[in-house]
Amino acid sequence: MTRYLISFNDGAMDHIPDDEIPDVGKAAHAVVQEAVDAGVWVFGTGLQRQQASIVATDGMVTDGPYPETREVIGGFVVLDLAAREEALAWAAKFAAACRCAQEVRHLMPDPETDAILRAADRR
Repeated sequence: MTRYLISFNDGAMDHIPDDEIPDVGKAAHAVVQEAVDAGVWVFGTGLQRQQASIVATDGMVTDGPYPETREVIGGFVVLDLAAREEALAWAAKFAAACRCAQEVRHLMPDPETDAILRAADRR
């Protein structure tokens, strides 16, 4: 299986009237439940609107995001799927539920990190 990041930009849901946000939340949570039931859910969350902090290699902290950044992630899910086509289908479900476009990215596999996590689960 391959992990995919499905995300939307901060502000992508600003067109939704405040009184409709609870309905959007219900619809999004229904898709989350569907992903959990299908056994593909890994993790997901919305991100608080806030300015990011950039931590340099020397530990220096500056306000971010990077100056050239025009858009930042507003929320995301990570799903474990067999094919990109499945990721696109799930993204369509989240797009409909959240009423905004979703970006799909293939996450690079990292067998060493996976081994560390499996070892930690056995403790």
